Amino acid sequence: MPRTHEVTNQVPSPVGLDLTTTPALLEGLAREGAGWAEAEVRELALQANSAQVQEWGRVANEHPPVLRTHDRYGNRIDEVEYLPEYHSLMRVAVEHGLHGAPWVDDRPGTHVARVAKSMAWGVSDAGHFCPISMTYAVVPALRTTPALAAQYEPLLTNRNYDFGLRAPLTKSGLIAGMSMTEKQGGSDVRANTTRAVPQSDGSYLLTGHKWFTSAPMSDLFLTLAQTEGGLSCFLVPRVLADGSLNAFFLQRLKDKLGNKSNASSEVEYEEAVGWLVGEEGRGVRTIIEMVNMTRLDCAVAAAGGMRFGTAQAIHHATHRSVFGRRLLDQPAMVNVLADLAVDSEAATTVALRLAGAVDRASRGDEGEAAFRRVALSVSKYWLCKRWPSHSAEALECLGGNGYIEDSGMPRAYREAPLLSIWEGSGNVAALDTLRAMVKEPEAVEAFFGELTLVRGADTRYDDALAMLQKEFSDADQLEYRARGVVERMAMLLQGSLLLRHGNQAVADAFVASRLARDWGVAYGTLPTGIDTATILERAAVGVA
Repeated sequence: MPRTHEVTNQVPSPVGLDLTTTPALLEGLAREGAGWAEAEVRELALQANSAQVQEWGRVANEHPPVLRTHDRYGNRIDEVEYLPEYHSLMRVAVEHGLHGAPWVDDRPGTHVARVAKSMAWGVSDAGHFCPISMTYAVVPALRTTPALAAQYEPLLTNRNYDFGLRAPLTKSGLIAGMSMTEKQGGSDVRANTTRAVPQSDGSYLLTGHKWFTSAPMSDLFLTLAQTEGGLSCFLVPRVLADGSLNAFFLQRLKDKLGNKSNASSEVEYEEAVGWLVGEEGRGVRTIIEMVNMTRLDCAVAAAGGMRFGTAQAIHHATHRSVFGRRLLDQPAMVNVLADLAVDSEAATTVALRLAGAVDRASRGDEGEAAFRRVALSVSKYWLCKRWPSHSAEALECLGGNGYIEDSGMPRAYREAPLLSIWEGSGNVAALDTLRAMVKEPEAVEAFFGELTLVRGADTRYDDALAMLQKEFSDADQLEYRARGVVERMAMLLQGSLLLRHGNQAVADAFVASRLARDWGVAYGTLPTGIDTATILERAAVGVA
């Protein structure tokens, strides 16, 4: 066909670039004790954005898993069929220890390294991170029952991805999941109706339904069921020791907004065999440690998503010209990009601080465990609320090109709302923060101790901290004001970390626009006098 025009002013593909290892990430990696992992983080960042891996992610999302309930003869098989590209993503994640491996790695900073590697590898695909995250999170919960941990922990923490429905202890590696939510309860797991009846061999038989069970082809699941002693936690294998399928029946797969590469299912237990984890009647307390760890991953994924959006927007603005000038040289666009970069850097900084707290708490640091309790729920709430608006603005920076599936931006946009729902919606996370502050005064002390470390460094920060403290002095309708209070806590935590450890230009922009806000709330409303050149220079590393 004849050519009608020359193709000009189109942006080169960002595939092949390192979208992750910014100064903020590398500085935090070293600061939190995992500088030794820098080479692997860089390697994963490049691999994740390679042409091959990006193709894996595209195919896995465009061709979601399929449920096969029966074989050709009418026998129940309850298998979920994934394409090879999904398994390739899982294999790399497991081989690099993004699942349970940190729990058996004695090196200080190993949980921090995992978070940084997760942010690097996250550029590939979001869906397969669900089973990876749950496998990471199940280990501390399982340790409440040493006999079960002794059996399964070695297989949950090694670096072999061994897919397929077989007896767990015959495999070279295991993937774990959670199966808690029921139709009538949602976040209110105490309303669960699934029943568990004890057997003479120490097992229980579970009967009931689960409305959301992600990654149903996992080998093991932690689930909640009612016993005579109250709501309890159980380990339920998909396949029993004799090789027969457990009475764990998949009803259908959910048709979701995003997260397409990951299967989410409805499950019926018809006297499924399970083993008690923790004490009978203490199921919520047993499983809360798993929830805490998956909340960490929600915050980390949001931080990684903000970095992805920022990188894509800066790359586009660097190479696209409008009205005779690059977008990157247009003042209004500079304001937007710098604003996106500020949130991205703040999110990365707090995610690594949380990872450091997890790492030190796992080694017996009670102060860090107390800090983590409040800081984690605060950050999970805010970062997961912030990413959807950040994703929308980053997409808009690409104009109509960003609205097209080929850009990858719509996929990120669809992923963003999930994290605020997973492991407790916004209200649940905010109210959980307030409950923790009432029940665990040592956690409040640790959190505010962190905030006061930079008191005196910036009067605008000091004023914002005083306003927060005033919020708690007025206890009337605190539950009604929960979101506003927790948002302010999250902002101050990020501000304190940037003032202590961050780049001066980024810290100044954050404090001016988030804590001393006299301007608009949309992205691109930074006040004048901000050093946007330095902010963008840091954010453009690897992508411009």
